[in-house]
Parts: sequence; structure tokens; C-alpha cells
Amino acid sequence: MRIQHLLLPVSDPGTVARYFSTVLELDTTADKVRIGWSTLQLEPAGDRPVGGVHLAFTVPHNRFVEATAWLDARAQRQRDAEGREHFDFGGSWDAESIYFTGPDGLILELIARRRLPASDRTGAFHGSEMTCISEVGLPAVAVDAMQAQVGTTFGLAPLSAPTPHFAPMGDDEGLLIVVDAARRWFPEQRALPNAQGIQVRLAGVVPGALLRDAALDWQVRSD
Repeated sequence: MRIQHLLLPVSDPGTVARYFSTVLELDTTADKVRIGWSTLQLEPAGDRPVGGVHLAFTVPHNRFVEATAWLDARAQRQRDAEGREHFDFGGSWDAESIYFTGPDGLILELIARRRLPASDRTGAFHGSEMTCISEVGLPAVAVDAMQAQVGTTFGLAPLSAPTPHFAPMGDDEGLLIVVDAARRWFPEQRALPNAQGIQVRLAGVVPGALLRDAALDWQVRSD
């Protein structure tokens, strides 16, 4: 599954676009940010709240050390309660990641999935090496019910065994992270999940499908 397009409400599209352009070195034009095969489109949030939105970006696994050094020069990593700031996920995840805070309190993540292709790049890392939006967090009042709807609507299965509070739906190329709306985001466990106004467009799933959470104000559709 691929996340092709994500509409993100923000407090100030110009300010957020400059962050992605200057800090993360991504190709940015007006209100659009290009991240490999994904496009992030920014729009004014208006009366919608910002903060508590989780996005992850994929970096090639053989460039993770360089990507970490690159990020450390421009942002502060988030830590968990034990002070850890590098996370290695085994099992079906087979990945490692680091988290950092973006504008509007975005919970951002660089993740390297070992099953995805390696890069032929060497030397210092550049933001243009990010290959896609890997994950988007979608809060749900009932995770198990939303997991079932995502599976039925788009033909997606959990990457790892779901819990009553967390269900990662998709595969290495893209994940919809369905989380309990009352569960605070890892690793800092400060911000509650928010996806109000977010619109996601998927590829590589059941075509012409639409799923909307009217209460929590987000939607996902496929081409």
C-alpha cells in the first residue's frame, strides 16, 4: 500500500511549508511538499485544532545512520520515559526509527524498514532521500471496529498483531496507524492523537473505496 496524497490542516501553510523546505530539505512548492512518491498538501486549519498529528517518513535502511546524524543537526529527538531516543522494532516490523517534533506539534518520525530496497547513495544524507510518507495516525473511538472497517474497505491486514489500542494496517510501503483516541502518542506520551480534517489518498488497495470517521473528522479514499 502507498500513501500517495495527504491533506493536512495547519495553522499557517507558509510557515509549515518553509519548515519542510529549509529544515527537512524537501521539494516544496507553495502549499505542497513532495516526499518521494507521496505528496503532502497543506491547508489552513481554520477552526480545527492542530497538534497531535503523527506522520512517519521512510528512509533507506542502509542510510539510517547518516539520516540520524542529519536530523540531529537540525532537530531534537523525542525520548521515551526511560530516556531512549532510538527505537529498534523487531518481528514483523523489522525496522528502526527516531522521532522528533515538527511545527504545530507534529509528531514526526524517520523510519528505516529493512525489507525495503537499499539506497546507492553515499556520503552525507539529504532530505530528498526520504522515499515516502510511511505512516499516518488515525484516531478511533473503538480500534477493533475501525480495524475491521479498514480491512473490509481497502483490503488491508495488520502489519503486526493488533491490540485494543493500536492497529497498524498495511505493509512496509505504507501504514494507517489506527490508535485509540485516548492513547497518547509514543514515545513522549504527551499528545493525544488528532487527525481532524486529514484526507488520505491510497494506491495499491481496493480501488474506488472511501472510509470516513465523521466524529473524529478524517477520511481515507483510494484511486
